[in-house]
Amino acid sequence: MKITYTCKKIPLSDSIKEYTEKRLAKLACYFRGDDTAAFVTFAVEKDHRCTAEITIRDGSTLLRAQTQAPDGDMRSAVDSAVNRIERQILKNKTRLAKRLRSESLSMQPVDDFSIAEEKEFEIIRTKRFAVKPMSPEEAILQMNLLNHDFYVFRNSDDDSISIVYQRKAGGYGLIVTGDED
Repeated sequence: MKITYTCKKIPLSDSIKEYTEKRLAKLACYFRGDDTAAFVTFAVEKDHRCTAEITIRDGSTLLRAQTQAPDGDMRSAVDSAVNRIERQILKNKTRLAKRLRSESLSMQPVDDFSIAEEKEFEIIRTKRFAVKPMSPEEAILQMNLLNHDFYVFRNSDDDSISIVYQRKAGGYGLIVTGDED
């Protein structure tokens, strides 16, 4: 597993790097391919909360966890993120096994986890609506008027289907669909 580190407002110490690599080695047993990559982002907020974000990409499968440690301990944030990703793998192991190469996902149940596996995704309701051309600012206004967390619209600038959403940390985000460049 290739690991890429990014740090925001914090220097990366060798001890944190070694600890993270040791904890991610626990997850490497689930993936056997050489194309598996982990992206780890460390950040420290104003109130000394440490944030660890781990994203693992194996082919087209993406697993992501972002956790915070209020006590300023980056190791506990890394532990929480790794545990959260492992729970995602165990919870969705049959779906992941179908999606990934069958030999790439080795399912060794961990004794301290008792997670009930979901049978199928059940779609309870389907909504259809016309996607109207508008600017991202108009879409944010519509989203706020509807009191929703996100809003789908056709971007009048480039005619792509786009999504605006409210970020947990404040502000807004924009997702633009289309071909990868």
